[in-house]
Amino acid sequence: MEGFTTAAYIVAAVLFILSLGGLSGQESAKRAVWYGIVGMALAVFATLIGPGSGLWLLSLVLIAGGGAIGVVVAKRVQMTEMPQLVAAMHSLVGLAAVFVGFNAHFELGRVLKLDEAARHDLDGFAAALVRKLESVDAVALINILKVELFLGIFIGAITFTGSVIAFGKLAGSIDGKPKQLPGGHLLNAAAAIISLVCLVWYFNTGGFFPLFLMTLAALFIGYHLIMGIGGADMPVVVSMLNSYSGWAAAAIGFSLGNDLLIVTGALVGSSGAILSYIMCKAMNRHFVSVILGGFGGSGEPAMEVTGEQIAIDADGVASALEDADSVVIIPGYGLAVAQAQQSVAELTRRLRAKGKEVRFAIHPVAGRLPGHMNVLLAEAKVPYDIVLEMDEINEDFPETDVSIVIGSNDIVNPAAQDDPNSPIAGMPVLEVWKSKVVFVSKRGQGTGYSGIENPLFYKDNTRMFFGDAKKSLDDLLTRIN
Repeated sequence: MEGFTTAAYIVAAVLFILSLGGLSGQESAKRAVWYGIVGMALAVFATLIGPGSGLWLLSLVLIAGGGAIGVVVAKRVQMTEMPQLVAAMHSLVGLAAVFVGFNAHFELGRVLKLDEAARHDLDGFAAALVRKLESVDAVALINILKVELFLGIFIGAITFTGSVIAFGKLAGSIDGKPKQLPGGHLLNAAAAIISLVCLVWYFNTGGFFPLFLMTLAALFIGYHLIMGIGGADMPVVVSMLNSYSGWAAAAIGFSLGNDLLIVTGALVGSSGAILSYIMCKAMNRHFVSVILGGFGGSGEPAMEVTGEQIAIDADGVASALEDADSVVIIPGYGLAVAQAQQSVAELTRRLRAKGKEVRFAIHPVAGRLPGHMNVLLAEAKVPYDIVLEMDEINEDFPETDVSIVIGSNDIVNPAAQDDPNSPIAGMPVLEVWKSKVVFVSKRGQGTGYSGIENPLFYKDNTRMFFGDAKKSLDDLLTRIN
């Protein structure tokens, strides 16, 4: 049976790798998701029937209960709430790491207190631990296990509170502006030093108190770290927490002696870290400055934006689209909030039926989750081949007749290039203002989620198409047949 479990784990690991590889392309993403589903089902099945799995019936009950809750949540969650859901899932992974680490600590203590005869009556994790103690240097194994469970709890606790705060900021229940307690990063550094001291303390004594004290310090780090990061950096934060959850899972795998969990956690952790780096590069930000400094510029006041926002109605937009040969649509989080993806898709179909070139421009950090806009457009069945990344389409804007910005702000903000004191100075943006005409679909004249003023709205070739995105687009559709 152990041989079957090992073979199943290898197959599952390969499926997970294929899943990650397939998710890099829109056309292969559906197949990649199925690779992941099959791999996870195989992994769970192999674990349930593998050695040391005496509580398989209870496990099945818990899996069924969790699955039922997952189905209910998935049906209720709107696409606009997907970033919050991801943050919530990360928090659960972190919490699981903390609980598993505590359990490993108590099981280790229980095994060490038993005599040799009583140890052979154990099952589950304790039995596996006994087998390891009998096959290797017991002292070395115990020390390694202490470090493993300590790191698992530390990373898990940071992931838990950090994800809870990220959830609150994404949901709007917590202010998106960076906030820190008096002392700022010194408090984070002090908590990290306390955790390091607790590691040495726990390594030498094995007592529960240093483990508990470290957990409190790690919970504080997660809370204070994410509170100090502004809303505009939330896409990177979500990706970063995804990486943390992966490393927490890998640490759990070491504690439990589960090779597949180690591999899976490493895949999630490394891919999340790589994605965070890519997103920071797309924002011209340093990863360390994002996770430590929040969203801020040079500290000097930004350039004052002058001028007037000129509004236009649906008739004016329809007339311009009728005369245009090339159209680029730039979706943002406002599109998701209005649930206007189907209306955008219908507008695209009608314009293409008239022989017009219609394409979509996607910024790497559009929305509040990596790939958020791609998922929305795929849901509306927008053809993959007309959805282009920023680097693929930016140089085409000067030849574009009409650009339509729907619910975006920072990713089309020319201040990133023109104002060295802007909080987004140096960030690569979609250069929509170079189009002949720009229409901006926006609820009102506010600055949006990040609170940064956008000079694009005041340019001579820009017209503001005010109103709810879905209602505005539906109104526009009545004028384009």
